[in-house]
Amino acid sequence: MKSLLQQCALVMAVALITFQAQAGKIDPNLPGISYIQYPSFDILSPGQMLTVGGQLRMPASDGDDMAAVVILHGSAGVDSRGSLYARALNDAGIATLEIDMWGARGITGAGDRPPLPTFTLPDAFGALRYLADTPGIDANRIGVLGFSWGGVMSLLAAEKSFSFLGMGHEFAAHVAHYPVCWAYNVPLPLPGGGSIVIPFNDLTGAPVLIQIGSLDDYDEGGAPCENLAASFPEVSVRVYPNAHHAWDRLQPALTVQDPFSHLGAGGEVNIIPNPGKASQSTRAVVNLFSDAFGL
Repeated sequence: MKSLLQQCALVMAVALITFQAQAGKIDPNLPGISYIQYPSFDILSPGQMLTVGGQLRMPASDGDDMAAVVILHGSAGVDSRGSLYARALNDAGIATLEIDMWGARGITGAGDRPPLPTFTLPDAFGALRYLADTPGIDANRIGVLGFSWGGVMSLLAAEKSFSFLGMGHEFAAHVAHYPVCWAYNVPLPLPGGGSIVIPFNDLTGAPVLIQIGSLDDYDEGGAPCENLAASFPEVSVRVYPNAHHAWDRLQPALTVQDPFSHLGAGGEVNIIPNPGKASQSTRAVVNLFSDAFGL
């Protein structure tokens, strides 16, 4: 048995040497990846602390502190979208921290998500504070990118009502993908009765980019996002023709049910990947953050 294992090890070693010879030297510009944890708290359970995990990717640096972006997943949890944008941002010299809000709460899928994205905002601001204290990161050049549930959070992080969660730190730029634009400044029902209004009317002034597909089943097109942005010169909207909700989720298509879809009437949401639109939206994300960070 030992001889067989030794032979297998030798074969693997030869294969590795051959691969390295073909691939050349390791690229020193590839990001260093580490898995980190930081404290947050659960608004639904006052006094209960959470430990949020995340993947921190730090590109090679020339010695200056670098900009960074917090990446917030959608209702289904961490998926292909985060890594798609993380790679593009890293290639542009921007660090990324993709966090797992569901893992911190023991949530396995969209069916167990909290009532509203406001309840997970402490996780986003906790990531901001973590990055601000990380050596090599410029505390004044930290942005946030979110998808659907995370997109709502990215928008709300630009609202002054929630700035106190940053404990002296604010995001320098925001990108919100398909963030259910009809649902702000109106009463939203809560499970068990009552309602809550999610404000979006007094912003920090940081640039905000909303990206949405013309076939999005939550807003039924881009008009609600354009209406929401109309009063704010720092908020821009990009509508992708013939793109569904989560066009940049480059995984098999699926259909889900959500009570917040179809302008609050509820019903089916079609999630259909569109690689061409994903490529365009990735470039738009990198451009927004590069401009905001002065890169």
